[in-house]
Amino acid sequence: MTFTLPCSDMTPPEEIKQRVLRMQMLLQKHQIDGALILQNSDLFYFAGTIQQSHLYIPAEGSPLLMVRKSFERALQESGIQHIVPLSGIGRIIALLSDNGFTMPKTLGLELDVIPAQTYLRLTQIFPQTNITDVSNLIREVRAIKSPYEIGIIREACQRSDSVFEFVSQVLKEGMTEVEVAGQIEAYARKSGHQGVVRMRLWGNELFYGHLMCGASAAVPSYLASPTGGVGVSPAVAQGAGFARIKRHEPILVDYTFAYKGYLSDQTRIFSIGKIPDHLIAAHAAMLELQSIVQEKAKPGISAGQVYALALQWVKTAGYAEYFMGSGHQRIRFIGHGIGLELDEYPFLADGQNMLLEKDMVIALEPKLVFPCCGVVGTENTHLVTADGLKPLTHYREDIIEMLVKA
Repeated sequence: MTFTLPCSDMTPPEEIKQRVLRMQMLLQKHQIDGALILQNSDLFYFAGTIQQSHLYIPAEGSPLLMVRKSFERALQESGIQHIVPLSGIGRIIALLSDNGFTMPKTLGLELDVIPAQTYLRLTQIFPQTNITDVSNLIREVRAIKSPYEIGIIREACQRSDSVFEFVSQVLKEGMTEVEVAGQIEAYARKSGHQGVVRMRLWGNELFYGHLMCGASAAVPSYLASPTGGVGVSPAVAQGAGFARIKRHEPILVDYTFAYKGYLSDQTRIFSIGKIPDHLIAAHAAMLELQSIVQEKAKPGISAGQVYALALQWVKTAGYAEYFMGSGHQRIRFIGHGIGLELDEYPFLADGQNMLLEKDMVIALEPKLVFPCCGVVGTENTHLVTADGLKPLTHYREDIIEMLVKA
């Protein structure tokens, strides 16, 4: 069976070439002879395909894509010039030799994500080679987005805005959270959402996003997020559950839009009828904080400094107890990089020294979590520019209040 990939869906070969060259510069800087790329997001970034493959990027020269399954699809999808079939992982050494590569003295692997079993097998295949971790180098390369990537992220953000506009059409008192979530997610899927939302942190996973009402939005979970939610069972333990939508409660809608691999991340607060005044004031405070961070977060400032100034602001404003969680459940960040994965560099988090650079893409999410009342705040996907953070998601940020029906 054969298929033809639309040209618009293929990552341009020149884009692939520039990504590989940036990676090679870092390999040379750290005196690493080559890197072997296995993980799906990294494969897609450097090769334009997630077919079951091993991509060898030498410190100098052209990379080699060794494909186990499906070789035919990889030939159509990838912008890598040299692609060969791989019958088994034990054949890697022979394929490298057959294609003119010498045995690397130092080999980089994605040690933050590959299984231990795979690592041990590769140490057997490369017994004389020093294995080192290149996951940070990969994430540094991926943190700066190209115009091509920014274009796709912009499209994802536009589609995300459309999803949020749709929310008020289906949200009704008495519906369960999962019932509303299902309708929103179906709309997103019809709008081109790819379904898969990739996260790098081991054990973390997400299905489209979170939709929770009132106090259920403040229920903590294992997820590296200020919001958790009860979920539909302990097997999921996050997100929408069977709580019913009630009037006069904040309804948190925190959704991604995944388009052609790339993600947007956006949060808005809805309500049926007016919510309590103290929550309205808290929400306004988070919008004010967002404006301050948007102005201050310019190239050259460290990610940790951004978090520190935000934390100082909420302390002065009197909201520190509820900022990004409550009690010991609090998350110590205010934003995160976003791209092919939901948790990319940089992290606007406590102690992070990475400097912001132009064309990073950051999801900024100042939120307040009130255990007995719910969550207020906002989240937008931003582009780092010389003038600060420029929002790419634009749907209205006030509390979207819907009329109570008699």
